[in-house]
Amino acid sequence: MLTAAKILLILVSIALIVVVVLQSGRSAGLSGAITGGAEQLFGKQKARGIDALLSKLTIILAVLFFILTISVAYFIPMN
Repeated sequence: MLTAAKILLILVSIALIVVVVLQSGRSAGLSGAITGGAEQLFGKQKARGIDALLSKLTIILAVLFFILTISVAYFIPMN
């Protein structure tokens, strides 16, 4: 059971890295750093299409990663 959880943790970690790398940057340059917060605050434009899918997939994989990490750490036998 512990071995299966470790293998699943490795697969989820790789998938999480891939999904984060595939996401596009929110804004670029200095002007994006200044205006990026205002756009996000007022919800000027919501993410659509592949960006929305990648965002939701990132959240799901991150939650799964934390649950698996805590469970693997809890079940490792102490010497």
